[in-house]
Amino acid sequence: MPDAGARAVFHEDFGQRFMVTVDTEEEFDWDAPLDRHKHSVVTVPALRKFQQFCEGFGVVPTYLIDYPVACSPTTAEAIGEAVSQGRADVGVQLHPWVSPPFQEEVTEFNSYAGNLPFELERAKFHALRDRIEQAFGVSPRIYRAGRYGLGPRTGEILRECGIAIDTSVRALFDYSGTGGPNYRDHPLYPYWVDQERSLLELPLTTVFWGPLRQLGSVIYPHMWRAPSMRGVLARAGLLERIPLTPEGISAEEALRGVDIAIDEGLPVLMFSFHSPSLAPGHTPYIRTDEDLDSLYDWWRTLFGHLDRRGVKPVGVADIMSSVTLA
Repeated sequence: MPDAGARAVFHEDFGQRFMVTVDTEEEFDWDAPLDRHKHSVVTVPALRKFQQFCEGFGVVPTYLIDYPVACSPTTAEAIGEAVSQGRADVGVQLHPWVSPPFQEEVTEFNSYAGNLPFELERAKFHALRDRIEQAFGVSPRIYRAGRYGLGPRTGEILRECGIAIDTSVRALFDYSGTGGPNYRDHPLYPYWVDQERSLLELPLTTVFWGPLRQLGSVIYPHMWRAPSMRGVLARAGLLERIPLTPEGISAEEALRGVDIAIDEGLPVLMFSFHSPSLAPGHTPYIRTDEDLDSLYDWWRTLFGHLDRRGVKPVGVADIMSSVTLA
């Protein structure tokens, strides 16, 4: 949890912005135990279409790349030119179970990189960062831990490697039941991780909506034994947790979430989704061609609404140049 004085402040003309982040990763069976070998990268070419789509709206997407994707020659073919020309950003996403060196047992606990011994987490990060630099010819400046798995010393590794922004915190979510972090009480606003103000946290945006939303942080944790009650409250229009993602969240829900985030004055709205959703059949969210069409319609709807509300897209460089250090 950040200190009260850690909240980041942006220049007066920054206004409110939004960032689109893509967890750019291998395909695997989401319902099966994690496996070091059973994965593919067949959806990587679909990044090209999404990149072109974003450019049509003036959006600079941030691709957070993990090791199998960094090793695929089709990745640079799909988005390398956009990255080199500043039309896209690349960052690091560490899935430890598929990132060398392979010294740990593949378990759910170890799938959160921050649970690994410090030197192993560090070695995996270095190997991945170096691979991304080799593939794109640029040094990544932004990081997301796979499965949002920050650890107590992850920040040391990020600062050592020149990472300026972390976006691993998924506010209002709790992964401690499977050995991961608890972000239930973390703020939504950007904040400084360290006293030197060298590492900025941009939490993924999630808001509570409904008449009970001011009590959401109290009510939600008590429903973990009866998760169906969350659906009851949402259907009744009383309380709904809305992360800004097209995966499992309708456009209508996302629009409500965006309006709340804007009205609460968040300087940066952080969107995210998984790259295998850019082709049918690889995530639970996109099973058919119609589902894929709906995903693109979701983004059209959100981009249009954000534009009407005066919220402009932002990339990594603009964030870094717009945050104040005083």
